[in-house]
Parts: sequence; C-alpha cells; structure tokens
Amino acid sequence: MSRSFLDSAVEIARESGALLSHFLERRVGFELKGDYDLVTEADRASERLIVERLRSWFPAHGIVAEEGGGHDGASDYRWYVDPLDGTTNFAHGYPVFNVTLALEHAGQMICGVIFDPVRQEMFTAERGGGAYLNNRRISVSKTATLADTLVATGFPSRKRHLNYNVHFYHQLAMGTHGVRRGGAAAIDLAYVACGRLDAFWEFTLNPWDMAAGMLLVEEAGGRTSDMTGGPAHLRSPHVVADNGHVHEELIGLFGEIFANSYRYPLPVVSR
Repeated sequence: MSRSFLDSAVEIARESGALLSHFLERRVGFELKGDYDLVTEADRASERLIVERLRSWFPAHGIVAEEGGGHDGASDYRWYVDPLDGTTNFAHGYPVFNVTLALEHAGQMICGVIFDPVRQEMFTAERGGGAYLNNRRISVSKTATLADTLVATGFPSRKRHLNYNVHFYHQLAMGTHGVRRGGAAAIDLAYVACGRLDAFWEFTLNPWDMAAGMLLVEEAGGRTSDMTGGPAHLRSPHVVADNGHVHEELIGLFGEIFANSYRYPLPVVSR
C-alpha cells in the first residue's frame, strides 16, 4: 500500500493532538450526549479538523466518526476516527486521552495511528509492516503466565452498574499483578502492543475505539479475539488483545466467568 495513507494519518493526528492540547489548557466544559456520555467542544473541533483533512485528501474514501461527522465514500476505503478517545478524562483534566485513526480497505484494516499528545507518543502500524512507537519498532511482552501479567479493562461511564464486567474485573484483579482502568481504550491497546500491558479486554467498544489498536497489537506480535476465543471484528460484543503467550489461559478464565464459576469469591462486606 502507499505510505501516503499512514503518513497522512500521522500528520492529521499530530494536528488534532495539538488542537486538543490547546483545549485542555482552557479546561473547556462538557455536555451530555444521551443520558450519560460526555462530549466537549474539543471532541467536535477535533472531528471537524480530521474529517476536513480526510475529505480534502481522499474525497472518495468513507469516514466513520464518533461524533457523527462522517462521510459516505464511493470507494472500498473507509476511515474510522475517534477525535478524542478518553473524553471523560479530558473533561476533568486527567491527562490520559488520545486521537486515533485507522483505514480499512475491502474489509481489512491496513493502517492505523494512536497519538497521545500529552506524552507526545505516536503509535503507528501498517498491515504486514510492523508496529512502531515514535518510529521505533515495538513488540508485545514475553510474559508467559496469567499470574504474572498486568492487564487493563474499561467500563461504560454512568452505565457501569448495568455492565457485568465487574465480575471479570474482580477475577482478573485477584489472579494477576493487577488490573488498570485508564479510561481510554485505544491507549490500553497501544500499551499492549508495546509491552507495557500484557492484555486488555472490554465489552461493547465502538469500531473507532479499537480499529487502530487491534492492528497495532497484531503487528506487534500479539493476538486479538473476542472473549470466547472467536474471531474479533469491529462490531464484536467484546474483545481481548494480549501478547499471545497468555491468550489461551485468559480465554479459559473468561469461559469460567461466563459460566458463573468463580475462582475467587467476592469478600463479604462487614463493618
């Protein structure tokens, strides 16, 4: 494939990241979209910038964007755009957020970027070309057993009380070195790709949350699937990404939890 797709995504992500940093300094307010999900002026401004650039440079390409500013294209190319992944963090000034873009061709993801403007970390991947952090090749960790892993997950914002991931969270928290909940799925996936985390799982992610990150993990030598071990795709009800070494053990544990079998009982609350 032409390098211009990835180079263009990197350029757009850097420009969008600079815009987000400007908004962060201003501590912009937020609104609710629907009953629970936050959205800020920064989300919308970032998406406008990204969509304008993509439509100008690749007018025939389709665009799927979180805030609804997408574009129906006439080609087999489709961009997935999250202009601000980690909006709740951003709205509170918590410095864990990113901008992420990925390009699909004929149903296969071919390139993706995840840019963290706070740490100035640009994660990039091309299908068959490896994964990189600031132009240095990265690979997943070599951790061989689940008990030795550091893992991550995420929860919906105000709807977390309806999400049964808490059962998975407790079992993994007890059976690993710990579970991190950073609040930005794309960064969690990038961290699996570069070995900072050994695995990540989550329910009901949107396509733009994971399109670039799943490609990064695969190109870094890791493995992706749904949480039953079946093929992962952008509309899977759940997804897991890991270093490959702990994949079967992790899927086995998930299977137990799906069957309501728990290795580690919840403690009894007492005063």
